[in-house]
Amino acid sequence: MLIKGSRRYNLRHNSERAEQPEFGKMINGQAKGRVSALRYGICPMSFNGCEVIAVHNALVYLGKPQPLKDIAFYMERFRVLLGFFGCNAFRLGKALEHFGAGYTRIRSVDDAKAFIITFWTRRPFLSMIHTVFCVREAGVIKVYNRYNNVCTAEICRSADEIAGKRCIIAIYRIS
Repeated sequence: MLIKGSRRYNLRHNSERAEQPEFGKMINGQAKGRVSALRYGICPMSFNGCEVIAVHNALVYLGKPQPLKDIAFYMERFRVLLGFFGCNAFRLGKALEHFGAGYTRIRSVDDAKAFIITFWTRRPFLSMIHTVFCVREAGVIKVYNRYNNVCTAEICRSADEIAGKRCIIAIYRIS
C-alpha cells in the first residue's frame, strides 16, 4: 500500500494518473495546464512545484530535457515539511548535478546568462518562497514560471524586478 504524498505514490500518480506536460518545452504558470495535476510532496504541483519546474526549465534550456515526473521523483528527497513548503532551495544544485547540468552558486545575477533564483514572496520566514528560471537575452531577462497563473514568460530588467525587491535566498548560474 502506498501512502498518499510519499515519493512512490507521487511517482505512480504522476506516471499513470496525470497527463504529462509536453516533453522538451519550457513550463510557465504552474497552476495552468497539465503540470497543475502532478503531485509533489503532499500537494499538487500547482501549489509547491516551482523548484521542480525551475530545474526542468534549466534542463530544457541546456538541451538536456528530462520528464517532469522523473525530476519531481528525484527532488522529493529535498522537500521541506512533506513538500508543503516545496523543496529546499539550497539543494537545487544537487538536482542539477544529478541530471548533468553545470551550475555555480552566485550572489548576483550581473554576469549570468541563465540562472535559477529563489526569493521570499513577502516577509522572510513568514511567507512562502518562489523559484524561477531566467535567461538574459538582448538586455532583458526572460523569467519562466514567474506567476502561478500566467502561461507566458515575463520580461524583467533586473533581479530586483524579478524578486519584487524582496529578499533573495539563492541564485544558481546555469552552465
